[in-house]
Amino acid sequence: MKENRRDRLDDLYRHYARPLYYYLYKMSGSKETAEDLTQETFIKATVSLSFYKQEDVRAWLFKVARNAYLDEWRKRQRRKKVPFAGYLFSRDEITSPYGLPEDEALNKESKKRVADLMSCLPEQYRSILYLREFESFSYSEIQEALDLSENQVKVTLHRARKKLTQLADEHWREKHD
Repeated sequence: MKENRRDRLDDLYRHYARPLYYYLYKMSGSKETAEDLTQETFIKATVSLSFYKQEDVRAWLFKVARNAYLDEWRKRQRRKKVPFAGYLFSRDEITSPYGLPEDEALNKESKKRVADLMSCLPEQYRSILYLREFESFSYSEIQEALDLSENQVKVTLHRARKKLTQLADEHWREKHD
């Protein structure tokens, strides 16, 4: 019985550790935080997996990861009240370990612009955009991961895309005026 559970956890880790890490990295902007939160997600999964229904483990894991991120974000908000905490805990750099140096520089610049624009969005907009656009979650998976109805998923996704487009337009106008 324990061997079967261990094999199942190993399979889950192999399939979902990397996508969870990238999601948490995009949300937090920090490699170290993403690593810690990915580990925390799997610790919680180890404890709770036997209680969870089998239908959609992927959406459930992203839900656990999002809740871990939100807990960390709340802790950071409390830390910001401490002098110098903003300096110690702010890391906005996002890098890509792939590609040619020229392509990497262009990709890094584009990703930085997108990350900067996404960081201006409310957390729910960032989460829903990331899950749909980067992880290719279906509406039903997003629905489960974010505890929303199908209609709320569609409306929130539409609003998030519209807000991101609006921010990009404003940024472009500022840059070219």
